[in-house]
Amino acid sequence: MKKFLVYALLVLPIVGFAQDDLLDELEAGVTANTEVKAAFKGLKVVNFESTKLGGAKELYLVVSHRFGTVKNGIDDFFGLDNAVTQIKFIYGVNEWLNLGVARSSLQKKYGVHAKYRLVHQQREGFPFAIVGYNLITVNTALDEDLFPNLEFSDRLTYTSQVLVSRKFSEDFSLLLAPTFVHENLATRSFEIQEDGETLVFDEDNNQFAVGIGGRYKLTKRWSINMDYGIHLNRNDNSNFKNPLSIGVDLETGGHVFQMHFTNAQAMFEEGFIIQGQGDWGDGDFFFGFNLSRVF
Repeated sequence: MKKFLVYALLVLPIVGFAQDDLLDELEAGVTANTEVKAAFKGLKVVNFESTKLGGAKELYLVVSHRFGTVKNGIDDFFGLDNAVTQIKFIYGVNEWLNLGVARSSLQKKYGVHAKYRLVHQQREGFPFAIVGYNLITVNTALDEDLFPNLEFSDRLTYTSQVLVSRKFSEDFSLLLAPTFVHENLATRSFEIQEDGETLVFDEDNNQFAVGIGGRYKLTKRWSINMDYGIHLNRNDNSNFKNPLSIGVDLETGGHVFQMHFTNAQAMFEEGFIIQGQGDWGDGDFFFGFNLSRVF
């Protein structure tokens, strides 16, 4: 009996500590489970970045196409003869940081970006997910004959965004994307007068915009997506339009396939925000898709 009492006195504290450790682990698990997941299934809503990040140690290959304008009809097969392609690689450094490199055939642009999670949306806590996004692009198509004093720095454009999303339900999510773009060589618009004279209008080097996007889940695999960019200080004489994009997402195992129509053919942020050339009212828009694959 004495031996049993001694054994009990020795074992009970250990059991108590073990129970405390187990409770701590369970509490930690409950805290982790309060994070709201999958506000968006794709890394992009349509054109604008979503608050989704690639997983740690995962490599994403993203292939994007924007075909030519559909308004020319069968002459160029509704734009399919005039495709613009972007290829992008994204690596999940850890659970909160993605790094990416990309190349677009439009203006032969190259880009590098960082995307990083700042805050998770919580079920009974902070109501939004917040992600930062920074992009640097190089326009290698600028012609030194047209710009005789061109320097390498003139080819550079910098974009910074704060991506704020909220998943309101299992089916419905919204995104807000305040955006700052700095162009070392500002976007230029042209206006031809009746007498043949050409007027030139340059944008400010510093551009401000707000992106608005949303996703509504139709079925387990399908959703309808839309985003719109409001350029806040566009030149009144600009030839360009705010980008409006509408499409669908199809989730198929290891990849998300996004099909859409947009009035902006460019795929880097400064391109579709500042230089959206199509006009929906004139039937001047483009068919496109984003295809992402995880390795």
